[in-house]
Amino acid sequence: MGGPLEGIRVLEFTQIIAGPFCGVALADFGADVVKVEPIDGGPSRRRRSVLPGENKTFHALNRGKRSVAIDLKHPDAESLMARLVPTFDVVVSNMGHGAAERLGIDYDSLRRYREDLIWAENTGFGSHGRNASRAGSDIVAQAYSGLMAAEVKCDELGGPELVQCTGIVDYPAGVVLAMGVCAALLHRERTGEGQLVRSSLLSTGMMMMGREIARSPIFDAVTRDPMMERVNAVRERDGDYCEVVTERGGVYDLLGPQLRLYYGGYAVRDGAIIIGALSDRNRQQIRNLLGIDDDPTEDLEFDVLDPANRPAIDRTHRKIAAALRTRTADEWIAELDRLGVPASKVYLPEELADDPGVREAGIMLDVEHELTGPEQFVGALVEMSATPTGSPRPSPLHGRHTSEVLGEAGLSAEEIEALHAHGAVATP
Repeated sequence: MGGPLEGIRVLEFTQIIAGPFCGVALADFGADVVKVEPIDGGPSRRRRSVLPGENKTFHALNRGKRSVAIDLKHPDAESLMARLVPTFDVVVSNMGHGAAERLGIDYDSLRRYREDLIWAENTGFGSHGRNASRAGSDIVAQAYSGLMAAEVKCDELGGPELVQCTGIVDYPAGVVLAMGVCAALLHRERTGEGQLVRSSLLSTGMMMMGREIARSPIFDAVTRDPMMERVNAVRERDGDYCEVVTERGGVYDLLGPQLRLYYGGYAVRDGAIIIGALSDRNRQQIRNLLGIDDDPTEDLEFDVLDPANRPAIDRTHRKIAAALRTRTADEWIAELDRLGVPASKVYLPEELADDPGVREAGIMLDVEHELTGPEQFVGALVEMSATPTGSPRPSPLHGRHTSEVLGEAGLSAEEIEALHAHGAVATP
């Protein structure tokens, strides 16, 4: 048996991360995802290429797919779409504002060829309102959504620092769009009706900051409103960005500095560990393990938000830190696992493909690329008992499947050769 989306065909017009990752997620569910690429392969193939047109980022974001190379600006492109689109269930796009319309691959244009088409789009700021036409990217969504300020990081020149380890908004935006596609497919199965599905980087980033963005007057009066009064006072005296975000504070300032005692990171003898204890039981287990018998935060009457109590919290923090430095990460993780306390060593991402726990969990996916050979990638995000997930197909060579896919749409070998001769398509 194939994956849960076996038989579903997806035509992908995407770039950067969010759109391509949506395609990866759908491919991992068994969909036949076909990526439409420019005749020259485009910048995503050329960046940091080790082999011509091949790089690790492109492979990670396009595994599980087939590739067709089409010049969407060519005079023959419209008639080609009329032949191609009826053979697909879903179109995915994350082009810039107005680009799909200019190329004739927007929802209204393509639904003429298939009435029940599902057309899914991720944009920077959504499709309505004053920001709809603005260009967007992961870093811009970080800024607008509050994610960047919430990190309380400034560079050496006083400017904001991005959450730089990954596309912190792009990747979940791809998952959100794939979720929308799956819901639209279910609706179509029930009603026969296709539809337009839209998500945005902004809404995804705001979802990740949902608690902080939400307004609830009763709760806000205790924490948000006093904090915003202090922030506005900084702004009124022309305080700079760093002063503003520092006044707002991070998660430990908003929820109480006691949180970091048992929900934070510590240096150990050979590296670092993270403890993620949120329950009273787990916190007491850590105190017992480390011999901490004078933690004032045990007392329910202790006001953790009172600045006068901060020195007492800091003393406990230093005691915990000193105790944890006495042993190795593996030793502490063994003790904490025995107690059932959530904890982990802090790993480098480059170490994880070979980590025994990761391999045993089945997280990594092995594929064989026709140029670069054996590769390993993080596989499907969802494991299902009745329908397998995780596409074994590697990232495609540029235009590798152009003739194959066009042939499936009913074009003859002569028609495909003519399109190739006219520069409308490219084949290997």
